[in-house]
Amino acid sequence: MYQMYKDGWVETITGCMFAGKTEELIRRIKVLEFAKKNIMVFKPVIDNRYSETKVVSHAGSFVESHVISKASEILEMVKDNTQVVAIDEVQFFGDEICEIANILADRGIRVMAAGLDTDFRGEPFGPMPKLITQAEFCTKLTAVCNSCGGPATRTQRIINGEPAKWDDPIIMVGAAESYEARCRHCHKVLGKPARLER
Repeated sequence: MYQMYKDGWVETITGCMFAGKTEELIRRIKVLEFAKKNIMVFKPVIDNRYSETKVVSHAGSFVESHVISKASEILEMVKDNTQVVAIDEVQFFGDEICEIANILADRGIRVMAAGLDTDFRGEPFGPMPKLITQAEFCTKLTAVCNSCGGPATRTQRIINGEPAKWDDPIIMVGAAESYEARCRHCHKVLGKPARLER
């Protein structure tokens, strides 16, 4: 007997800055809105680059959202008839976002989470690596390297025209004025510990 796929799963959209993560999240939201799904959109209060209340892509697309300071607020706000939960900039939440995403998926809710997989140093960023491993579906997007034009998978932080230092704070919210997309070979971090040579 044919069995339909049961509702409730986690999907992630990840990659470096300027890869189109938020644009893709908004595209999926719009498709589901057209299908008359009950959707709740969330973003962290720290992300106020383009709007205090909207999820906005670098290209200018936007959707209204609920602004939260901690992941646990999602469980408090989700309604009984919610079918989809979309979360932008998920890397800014702690590991509890992973548990919350799983709770929602177990309730039959589709969870769509977009965020950076690595920080400016090229290291795993917050809860995103764990969320990726727990998700049923993962989309990894690339940008174009600002330096050589190759496929960019890293986020380059620029401070006063120079690459950021290894010991700079991990979280610094910004856009094109502070960050560029870079490939593996063009990505630079001042003071980065040397890798083991093979």
